[in-house]
Amino acid sequence: MKTVIMAGGKGTRITSVAQDIPKPMIKIEGKPVLEHEIECLRNQGFTDIMITVSHLGQVIMDYFKDGSGTSPVTGEPFGVRIEYYFEEEPLGNAGALFRIKNRLTEDFLLLNGDVMFDVDFNRFVEFHKSHGGIATLFTHPNSHPYDSGLIIADEQGRVLQWLSKEEERPEFYHNCVNSGLHVISPALLNMETDRQKTDLDRQLLKPLAGSGKMFCYDSSEYVKDMGTPERYDSVCQDFRSGRMKEKNLRNWQKAIFLDRDGTINKLVGFLRETEEFELLEGVSEAVKKINASGFLAIVVTNQPVIARGEVSYEKLKEIHNKMETMLGYDGAYLDGIYFCPHHPHKGYEGEVPELKIECECRKPKPGMLLKAAVDFHIDLSRSWVIGDSENDILAGKAAGCRTVLIGEGTAGQDLSAMNLLESVDKIFNLTE
Repeated sequence: MKTVIMAGGKGTRITSVAQDIPKPMIKIEGKPVLEHEIECLRNQGFTDIMITVSHLGQVIMDYFKDGSGTSPVTGEPFGVRIEYYFEEEPLGNAGALFRIKNRLTEDFLLLNGDVMFDVDFNRFVEFHKSHGGIATLFTHPNSHPYDSGLIIADEQGRVLQWLSKEEERPEFYHNCVNSGLHVISPALLNMETDRQKTDLDRQLLKPLAGSGKMFCYDSSEYVKDMGTPERYDSVCQDFRSGRMKEKNLRNWQKAIFLDRDGTINKLVGFLRETEEFELLEGVSEAVKKINASGFLAIVVTNQPVIARGEVSYEKLKEIHNKMETMLGYDGAYLDGIYFCPHHPHKGYEGEVPELKIECECRKPKPGMLLKAAVDFHIDLSRSWVIGDSENDILAGKAAGCRTVLIGEGTAGQDLSAMNLLESVDKIFNLTE
């Protein structure tokens, strides 16, 4: 599969870090960002690369040449074949695609050249092929969704709305942000355009929202724009610590599974209304610590109110969107949310009969944890479950995780704590 890397950015917000070089040539630990990208691609078999360049593009061309040489930094072969398209005049970030579309006869990867990433591209491409869309976006949660463009998708990953950061958004929303990595069908380039400049997001991709032809691949893997000095410093730290590489889903992940009611939000009996959801004190700080640690933060919650007919799937989604929105305002995010809608006891007015079953996902059974382990390639023996009930502890034990019980009592837990923040601190004190 061919990979097109758009490497024409000027990097105007990061001139304090580096000047007079294209943004993709800014160095992370002595090596250009673009070289990190090419290494990640090459190591997974993506060696046919086209780079579009403009501003100071000769710097990139002189450094990599045709990809058959060796790195000036490492002395190791680049191990790829590189072609270039040089924009003599500004074409927008997607205009060059129309100039080279005769070379793009099959689905191709389309990447921004100024982001640091370490992702499993084969998994990403397989998702695209299995869904059959014209375009697939690589999306992820981030620590600032309130000032990022949002992608709103259905349960199958079909993109329903693309909201730019300046556009009005729902009061509560799923933390799902486009990362600048895409798999594209050449059919996208069949549109007629008479504009000199073409914007990838606004003119090509955003109009596909709601068409059923564009999907999002939501992943916990590491993708970060280093377009400001602060984000650049953060990326450098993540690279040095090894966190960037560890997040690739080819590697085993570790997770902290979180119960919801009584662990994340205040107990109100059966929570039925969005207005009743309120984060407990210290929860955002605790989740931020999980985010910074390399552990995944994944919610696993029994929600029998669905089977009881008291809360619809849409209402539950709204409640969970509120949870993600509130965490996002505090700079925290969840990597996944799993819920069990079932309940075993039948015979009540208003119940949903097909959900009144004995299932494998309702805690104390470990079904939700096992499903998450498959989805995120999690090593459960290195993972933890935090909850406020015996069922949480039993589910964790059944899955092979270590456990923390919030509150008083004994349920065979490994650790005890009074709240989520204390639980997280105890885990990290133990694992450091």
